[in-house]
Amino acid sequence: MSNYLDATVDVYRDAALKPDVGLCCTTTPIWQFPGLKIPKIMQEMNYGCGSTVHFRDLVNNPNILYVGVGGGMEVLQFSYFSRKENGVIGVDIVDEMIKACQDNLEIAEKENDWFKKEFVSIRKGSALALPIEDSSIDVAAQNCLFNIFTKDDLALALKEMYRVLKPHGRLVLSDPITEQPMPESLRNDDRLRALCLSGSLSLQEYLQMITDAGFGTVEIRAKRPYRVLDPGHYDTPEMIFLESVEVCAIKDPMPSDGPCIFTGKASIYYGSEEYFDDQKGHVLMQNQPLSVCDKTAGAIKDLGRADIYISESTYFYDGGGCC
Repeated sequence: MSNYLDATVDVYRDAALKPDVGLCCTTTPIWQFPGLKIPKIMQEMNYGCGSTVHFRDLVNNPNILYVGVGGGMEVLQFSYFSRKENGVIGVDIVDEMIKACQDNLEIAEKENDWFKKEFVSIRKGSALALPIEDSSIDVAAQNCLFNIFTKDDLALALKEMYRVLKPHGRLVLSDPITEQPMPESLRNDDRLRALCLSGSLSLQEYLQMITDAGFGTVEIRAKRPYRVLDPGHYDTPEMIFLESVEVCAIKDPMPSDGPCIFTGKASIYYGSEEYFDDQKGHVLMQNQPLSVCDKTAGAIKDLGRADIYISESTYFYDGGGCC
């Protein structure tokens, strides 16, 4: 496994020198905003498995960090919301990708009258040792990079993201996951890991590593099909189904009873009273759905009441709720 990071550099060096449209594939649309034109070359170099750009995270001209710059599409999208010098910092370890991103940003400057290259600072560095000051970032993001890491390296990368975020700052992630066992022959294949195919964890493992890093609130924002590893093409006795998950981890204090993880569950009270109050900060109004974290959903369900409905996880959470 010691060479997997070298294999990753090789894959993305090649992808920088010659755009590889099929390198990553997702049904996530490329978000367009009023007045934003994304150069074609950036779209061809969209090496992600989802999207990390959400306008609700990007208020008040934030300081933004994006790790693994790719062709520059997401740093351009982020700069739309932070139009100040060095408002967006991009970090990458591959020299050729840094050069490609900088060249593409020059194209973007010609095609967008609002954009200036000075909005984006590209730095060479590793996700495992970010060249960023402590507590200086409002929103940090990565797209289809962290799934490449082994568990030890992933823990370090998450720790680094936590370090550079301000209190209540947000880490937005998009990565493949799988609920099936990954054969060791695939997991230990350096190139397959670099191609974002064999390093995937289960959602529970993925979330556990995020909360182990200290994030007190975690939101599951989307989950969708991503890839299939079938026995005809890969060394696996059964088909392995990969999904793409989009997550926001917030640097909130860790609650004494554990993190609040939102997987899209909701509760509805339909009893005879005007509302239900569990005396723990959760008030359910008559027949109105309220988003709740999994921890709260479990606690309410344990009450055994016949007048409260708790939904299953939708794996789509868009804010709000009582937690």
